[in-house]
Amino acid sequence: MAQIVRKITPEILKKIIVQEARKLQMEAAQEDAEHPSEVDAPETDASEYAGSVEHKIDYMKALDIHESRLRAKLAKVQEAKRKIAKSAAH
Repeated sequence: MAQIVRKITPEILKKIIVQEARKLQMEAAQEDAEHPSEVDAPETDASEYAGSVEHKIDYMKALDIHESRLRAKLAKVQEAKRKIAKSAAH
């Protein structure tokens, strides 16, 4: 099934934006959304999330170390391939 490709003109883009804005307004009206300040939600202390963030940072550091090792191995493999190609050409 062939797709029809149309150029998006500023007028078409404006219509799309207006349609999406109307959809969002209708969804908000249907949900009877409350203002965030009116919602009674328990507050959580930032220290509760510190362990999670710390774990992610440690994981990123470990990935960086692993990446550097892999890059070093890749460099060795590429050098070996260059030597083989050079010796095969002679």
